Amino acid sequence: MLDTLMLSRIQFAANISFHILFPTITIALCWFLVFFKVRFDMTGNPVWMRAYRFWVKIFALSFALGVVSGITMSFQFGTNWPGFMEKVGNIAGPLLGYEVLTAFFLEATFLGIMLFGIKRVPPKVHTLACLIVALGTTLSAFWILSLNSWLQTPTGFEMRDGVAFPTDWFAIIFNPSFPYRLAHMLLASGLTASFLIIGISCYRLLKGDDKQAPKLTLKVALIVAAVLAPLQAFVGDLHGLNTLEHQPQKIAAMEGVWHTEKGAPLLLFAIPDEEQRTNHFEIGIPNLASLILTHEMEGEIKGLNEFIGEHPPVKPVFFGFRIMVGLGLLMIAASWFGLYQLKRRNKLPPWLMRGFVLLTFSGWLATLAGWYVTEIGRQPYLVSGVLKVSDAATQIAPGNVGFSLILYLSVYVILLAAYLHTVFLMARRAVEIEEFEPNQQPVKSSLTHGENAYV
Repeated sequence: MLDTLMLSRIQFAANISFHILFPTITIALCWFLVFFKVRFDMTGNPVWMRAYRFWVKIFALSFALGVVSGITMSFQFGTNWPGFMEKVGNIAGPLLGYEVLTAFFLEATFLGIMLFGIKRVPPKVHTLACLIVALGTTLSAFWILSLNSWLQTPTGFEMRDGVAFPTDWFAIIFNPSFPYRLAHMLLASGLTASFLIIGISCYRLLKGDDKQAPKLTLKVALIVAAVLAPLQAFVGDLHGLNTLEHQPQKIAAMEGVWHTEKGAPLLLFAIPDEEQRTNHFEIGIPNLASLILTHEMEGEIKGLNEFIGEHPPVKPVFFGFRIMVGLGLLMIAASWFGLYQLKRRNKLPPWLMRGFVLLTFSGWLATLAGWYVTEIGRQPYLVSGVLKVSDAATQIAPGNVGFSLILYLSVYVILLAAYLHTVFLMARRAVEIEEFEPNQQPVKSSLTHGENAYV
């Protein structure tokens, strides 16, 4: 039977996995909405407004689930991790408070105007409200990523009687891994929203929706994905170099390196064996891991054996990293090939659109895989070098945690199924909605190159 510590870890993983799905969409989707709205204001073309009206509904649905699931996250600190706030509450508390004061209030105040004020306030005021909500979602990510990064690379504090006290808030907020994690997360959000728009737009087209709006949003999202996907690979490389410097044991687990070695191979596949401290069925490219991580063919990578008792479980980090990278490479290939098809044929073939529908939520999978690499890779510490997970967990009976875990999982399965059903239902119903009001006509000169053109 699982003990209280493991049940608490599973419960926190379930809560944060469910929660992160929705901010990952809304952070970037809100910027897409700002773009659609600004383009409508500039051109007066109702196709942009139709695109805005469809996607603002999905934004509202995702935002609501993100807020509700985020509330349970704060409960976790009290119910399952009392040692966390006792030890580092002087730092974690203010950072969470700054998010509420500067970001959440900003979003909540202007969200009402964004969702319900389009016919009640002047167009410029409504566009400004959209922009402020977008800034709020990004600012929220700023504070959460600052706290999460501090847990990975804590700086700017001192310990007094076993409790962390801040000594330099600038060093705390802008800790060594923060810039890389923030950039990595914002790009991940951009890719998640892009592939969501691509997938749903393709779904509408496959269902016979021949209107201009899904073609327009498909092309916009494809261009954004084609730019962000390789940029994410570049930032990921920088993030890896930072992790090698500050968390070498995590890099060793990601690469499956057991012994400190020079010219380490890049393992495409292996089955790590933690008991025998070796890998089985290795398929690797000689020297490539050292080249990527140190930019030298014979660069040295510290092995896991240098950190016995202080390194994370290897298998989930090793495989999670490969799932994330594999999905990232797939996103690059798919977005570039999609753009090539649009340029060459001015539309996508049905088989490719069906492929993009399958990739609708690929951003979720990549984000979750990367998040597990980050969080499991910090084990056995909750705050690197400061507080171990086992020292922060509650001591209540396992049955109590197990009961709440079952309730959480049950609710999340229902909510997730309802969310996915609603998104595709809205897409199918959009097929039946007329694109323009009786008094509206598209501005053809600024949008189309032909009758059925993809803008």
